[in-house]
Amino acid sequence: MSEKVKGPASYFPSIEKTYGQPIDYWWTQLDNVRDAKHMEQVAYLKETCGVGHGHANALVAYYRSTNGL
Repeated sequence: MSEKVKGPASYFPSIEKTYGQPIDYWWTQLDNVRDAKHMEQVAYLKETCGVGHGHANALVAYYRSTNGL
């Protein structure tokens, strides 16, 4: 029996379906603003890539936690 995914990663299937891009694509986008603050990264995804606030926040939270930011 597999464990249910929790936290920001639980949004990944919806993000892939909604925006038609694999999650790795979003990591590449966030690499462009790696040194920015959390909310600046969220704003980048919203303004540049058209990602909704909740999805952008989940992507940034996961990206920052897995990259030691």
